[in-house]
Amino acid sequence: MPETLAPDVCVIGAGSGGLTVAAFCAMLGAPVVLVEGDRMDGGGPATGAAAIHALIAAARRAHDIRQAAEFGITAGAPRIDFAAVLRHVRETVATIAPNASAARFGALGVKVVKGSARFTGPRSVAVGDLTISARRFVIAAETRPRVPGIPGLATLPFLTSETVFDLTACPRHLGVLGGGPAGLELAQAFRRLGAEVTVLERDRLLPAEDPEMVDVVRRQLQAEGIALIEGAEMIRVEGEAGALRLVARQGDDEGAIAVSHLLVATGDQPDIDYLGLDAAGIAADVAGITVDKGLRTTNPRVYCIGGAGGGRPLSHVAGWHGEIVAQNILFRRPVDTRGVAVPRVTYTDPELAQVGLTEAEARRQDPGARTLRWPFAENDRAVASRRRPGHIKLVVSARGRLLGCSLAGPEAGEIIGYYALALAKGATPAELAAIVLPHPGLSEVGKRAAGTYFQSRLGSPWLGRMIRLLRRFG
Repeated sequence: MPETLAPDVCVIGAGSGGLTVAAFCAMLGAPVVLVEGDRMDGGGPATGAAAIHALIAAARRAHDIRQAAEFGITAGAPRIDFAAVLRHVRETVATIAPNASAARFGALGVKVVKGSARFTGPRSVAVGDLTISARRFVIAAETRPRVPGIPGLATLPFLTSETVFDLTACPRHLGVLGGGPAGLELAQAFRRLGAEVTVLERDRLLPAEDPEMVDVVRRQLQAEGIALIEGAEMIRVEGEAGALRLVARQGDDEGAIAVSHLLVATGDQPDIDYLGLDAAGIAADVAGITVDKGLRTTNPRVYCIGGAGGGRPLSHVAGWHGEIVAQNILFRRPVDTRGVAVPRVTYTDPELAQVGLTEAEARRQDPGARTLRWPFAENDRAVASRRRPGHIKLVVSARGRLLGCSLAGPEAGEIIGYYALALAKGATPAELAAIVLPHPGLSEVGKRAAGTYFQSRLGSPWLGRMIRLLRRFG
């Protein structure tokens, strides 16, 4: 017999944003239904990110062993047991998975419904024979890897960020199609684990990031033996499993690269085709679901959060969206996502992190904007650990307000949060330079960069006259 549920909130999708909404609302007593297909209990995006970072961590250990002689320690070449590496990855995922399990959310008071939700009207969705009529809906559908229509690709085996962990052995030669964050993170990890790696990017590496900072990452990847082919247009893929040929054009030159495996890392796209959006009056296009500044869709009873709304598919963005939408649903607290500085990180080594405006973006808005730099090569902690490549760049308005921060260097992903807070508080270089930080610490690069803001004023005749005047008074 068909069943109908009538909760206050129906959340579609158990990504980081959907889980945040469901937990927040349920813990405050609102009836919540969470609809998810098969991505809970170990298959969700949070555990996918954990798998990538577990692989990166293992690869970093292998790299550290190779570099040990620089510290006076002889360890020899690392012996890599790829099966054991994957066991570490699986153990990591298994440890994290219960945090997003159906059992845990059931204990919080969330009714978890497994299946695919499809809108049947402006105020209802169907999941099989079940109908859910809620006061508010939150679409938190995840993204899926984008697969380009390259001739031959669909008929040959290839990997994505979701299937790469199905490998049973390290690839002999991994071709990576796409020089974005995921492509470069996995390229470096597999290189450090013993694979030959070639990256092909149709534009330049990390095209959304500051070219100056990207160059720091580029040099390190090349130093580790990764072949980087930028400005390469893929023409076709041919061959057979284990012996693929990537035919590409770079400028006027055309050639083929032989690889054993191909990782397609050309970005993600919203996974929303199954939702039946038209029945609910929800507008969408190829970029995703249309939302306003408050994350409402064209149906005012339906919100959309995370990558499904056409923004960057970042877990921390989806989680933030979930928090503010839950507060709006429960407390009617206004939501305005415009102008909020959201940090992003590429977890290569060195890491690349950005928050706020890049230098180019800032100069378009404020021609008088200034850049303040400081290298890790002059940071005591970085020197002691032999992690000297890279630098920080602070972008400051002509009136002396922080507009953005770019970092390429060790632990950039940890340091960048400090500048997200600084931007939110409208910090000035004087305030950044005045903060007392532990020494030696990597975060000191920002304090030193902020201090350079005042160097141009040290030679001011007015300042010299003031000092001479004060000396007369003892």
